[in-house]
Amino acid sequence: MIRSELIEKIAGENPGLSAREVDRIVTIFFDEICEQLASGGRVELRGFGTFSTRARDGRTGRNPRTGAAVEIDAKRVPYFKPGKEMRARLNV
Repeated sequence: MIRSELIEKIAGENPGLSAREVDRIVTIFFDEICEQLASGGRVELRGFGTFSTRARDGRTGRNPRTGAAVEIDAKRVPYFKPGKEMRARLNV
């Protein structure tokens, strides 16, 4: 499912909301998750899962075209851990 499909589905299930209002709600929802993760926090959605970040150390990588060594900086990457209910629904 892509973002536009999500907006379309939510708007279809909520006839009192226009597609523009649903788009704004979805945008705010995703922006808040990103802001929380960027500040080093985590987001827990009960029954769905937990979003957090993990640290990756810097390392030396290779350019696949030339084979030359490339330094890759340390960084934080997003991480998602599915909740118990989601795992149960996926493995029915």
